[in-house]
Amino acid sequence: MDNAYNPREVNLGALYNEKIEPHLVELKGERRKYQQELFRIVLSVIGLVIFILMYSKSGSGLFLVPVIGAIALIIVFGIKASRKMKSYRSAFKEKVVVRIVKTINPDWSYHADGMISESVYRTSDIFRRSFDKYRGDDLVRGTLDKTDFECSELHTQYREVTTDSKGRTRTRWVTIFKGLFFHADFNKEFHGKTYVSPDFAERFLGRIGRKFQKISGPAPLVVLENVEFEKEFVVHATDQIEARYILTPTIMEAMVNIRRKYNCNVHFSFIGSRVYCALSMRKDLFEPKLFGSIVDLHEIENMYHLFRVNEVIIHELNLNTRIWTKD
Repeated sequence: MDNAYNPREVNLGALYNEKIEPHLVELKGERRKYQQELFRIVLSVIGLVIFILMYSKSGSGLFLVPVIGAIALIIVFGIKASRKMKSYRSAFKEKVVVRIVKTINPDWSYHADGMISESVYRTSDIFRRSFDKYRGDDLVRGTLDKTDFECSELHTQYREVTTDSKGRTRTRWVTIFKGLFFHADFNKEFHGKTYVSPDFAERFLGRIGRKFQKISGPAPLVVLENVEFEKEFVVHATDQIEARYILTPTIMEAMVNIRRKYNCNVHFSFIGSRVYCALSMRKDLFEPKLFGSIVDLHEIENMYHLFRVNEVIIHELNLNTRIWTKD
């Protein structure tokens, strides 16, 4: 791609050595306080179990007194542990995560407990399954050249309740989406809706999958003449002409680059005047560890490249070129 994005060089080693490593002692101290409370909880639970096993058959009413006391102690330790964890997490975000974000762009705003709003998530129409839980954090908001954007972690789930043959109910939480969610101005007011999704059906079912795509999408199927793109994605759109207008060869190539760069399932939608992008990830991305090294250079590099998804998408999709004007 002729206009491929070439980011400015950042010395992540210097970032780690000069701005993050000096704070690791402080972070270890915060984590140690939390670990101590966890240790007290574990000891209390073990003690309670041993006591119940030894004296449960005694028949004495006094048996309940130490049991209630132990349970109260566990609750107290649990509350204290929760507070210590919040303190440790807050310190980690301040000493590590904020510095990574500001290294990419000092003008971006970062909110550790912020997230993409539910209304934006719904407007994207990428995941149409209704959710019962909506959580997120690590909101980054800013502007690159002429393009405004937002990005955060999100985790949406729905509750599934089943009943077995004996009438017993079982509840489980099913993930709809977990990962990074991004949206930005496209500088074009779309009349229809265009969806670009991972091509699971044709990838695993071949020609039969193509037939399934025609009846399973949120809008009519759009077949494009880009072999590499078609291997990775399937397109549905309410307006076929507009979809082809949006998905130029350059943008299709960019989407393939993003999919391969982050090595995860990627969804896009073009609705209103914005582009939405959801990158599915299995684990929490910017959270402190409870054991082992708090953070090392390799983890700093991973966080840096994940936060740079904002730059990558905007530059790969060429959003700053402004080849269109809003109607």
